[in-house]
Amino acid sequence: NTLSSRLEPAGGIINMLRNTASRCAVALCVRSSTVGERWALVTGSRAFSSAAADDVVYDLVTIGGGPGGYVGSIKAAQMGMKVACVEKRGTLGGTCLNVGCIPSKALLNNSYLFHQAQKDFESRGILVDNPRIDLEKMMNAKSTSVGQLTGGIEGLFKKNKVEYVKGAGRMLSADTVEVELAEGGKKTLKAKHVMLATGSEVTPFPGVTIDEESIVSSTGALSLKKVPGKMVVIGAGVIGLELGSVWERLGAKVTVVEFLGSIGGAGIDAEVSKTFQRVLTKQGLKFKLNTKVMGIDKKADGSLVIKVESAKGDKQEELEADVALIAIGRRPFTSNLGLDAAGVEMGERGKVKVNDQFQTNVKNVYAIGDIIDGPMLAHKAEDEGVLAVEAMNGAHVHLDYNMVPSVVYTHPEVAWVGKTEEQLKEAKVEYKKGNFPFMANSRAKTNVDTDGFVKVLTDAKTDKLLGVHIINSQAGELIGEACLAMEYGASSEDIARVCHAHPTLSEALKGACQQTATGKSINF
Repeated sequence: NTLSSRLEPAGGIINMLRNTASRCAVALCVRSSTVGERWALVTGSRAFSSAAADDVVYDLVTIGGGPGGYVGSIKAAQMGMKVACVEKRGTLGGTCLNVGCIPSKALLNNSYLFHQAQKDFESRGILVDNPRIDLEKMMNAKSTSVGQLTGGIEGLFKKNKVEYVKGAGRMLSADTVEVELAEGGKKTLKAKHVMLATGSEVTPFPGVTIDEESIVSSTGALSLKKVPGKMVVIGAGVIGLELGSVWERLGAKVTVVEFLGSIGGAGIDAEVSKTFQRVLTKQGLKFKLNTKVMGIDKKADGSLVIKVESAKGDKQEELEADVALIAIGRRPFTSNLGLDAAGVEMGERGKVKVNDQFQTNVKNVYAIGDIIDGPMLAHKAEDEGVLAVEAMNGAHVHLDYNMVPSVVYTHPEVAWVGKTEEQLKEAKVEYKKGNFPFMANSRAKTNVDTDGFVKVLTDAKTDKLLGVHIINSQAGELIGEACLAMEYGASSEDIARVCHAHPTLSEALKGACQQTATGKSINF
């Protein structure tokens, strides 16, 4: 009766024979429209796998509780699967929520408010005498946001009946995960499916030891105890530019060293990158491009000397700094996962090989997120987590990585989706370009925030949207319309003919699409 009351609301059809004298096992069939047909054995009024009561077989064990792992676990539970999620950090959310996306956005937002109070309020008629920061309070505000969000995921786990196992998981075989529990001891989990979602870690700089005090990774840069006088950022990708912006606004003199000849990292459009660098330079950041770091020396007083030379090797220089931020990228975290024991095949650069259904060569083992190919982005991992679970349950899934947006959360923000102009030229695709500046947008004018533009790239013959690139204070929000349009195969004329509210920043996207669709925009 207990089992019946639990399963009938889910639409189950229960055929039960009970021998109360011998309490012998009998068959139970549960049919679910979302999960398919699944079988178990029933003893009395409790449902078990064929294992003993204290050795439950889970439908899914997820190793990793970051954006991909926790989202995939919740989705699996919502589809009727019995799920355990293993996470060693002690809090859910992975790098993103704990020491990445979320805390950095808190500091980016609050440091920009301070920047405005110092340099922008007076011109707007807002008089603030001697604005200053309380860094400890700012860090506490960041930590509060992180705590609320990580705690919220635990609440979602309870709501959806996902078992949260705190500890480090590794595979003993294709269907067995051993967890070294955070509280001590070990626990073995049996699983019909295993999903690997262990994320990534900071790529180390050869010959340099990160102490998270003066030589820091992104983790240390989010928790500095004082504003450094001078900071050198090694790497002009997303992480370096965001955190460099934070500390420049708070008072540090920041120099960014980049081996390549442009900023913004992989995938950024060249025209956008040049405008981006010009705006950040105007704000106070200094850039040394086509420059490589040869080493870092720590002096007796704790200050640093960063030795650099030109990429060609014909010019050497020494940069002094109080703090050096190593931001040269991230690498997949796949060590000590027992992948060899499970027979999981690895690909290039330490990544796990999967097919288009996120399935490894071991048919019941799936992998998602930073440990497989594709951009290392939280939202990409989240989508993969959902799709992998759907694939486990018989669906044929697909993710178009060309439609995964990228955002740099500086001020202005930079966002893009689809192809860059350089990629279209390399592929010999005939295209049209529309470029609408925010200085011609009425909302941007009233906000006194006119840096940047919207750039639209379309197929010259069909007008299909191929890429959209935005540099603006709200680029991360504006890119969503472009993602939706491209996902549904829209033309630029489709966007140009859609009525956009006035005055809004989104009208700039409409203006750029007017250019590619008709040759001219109304307001520029």
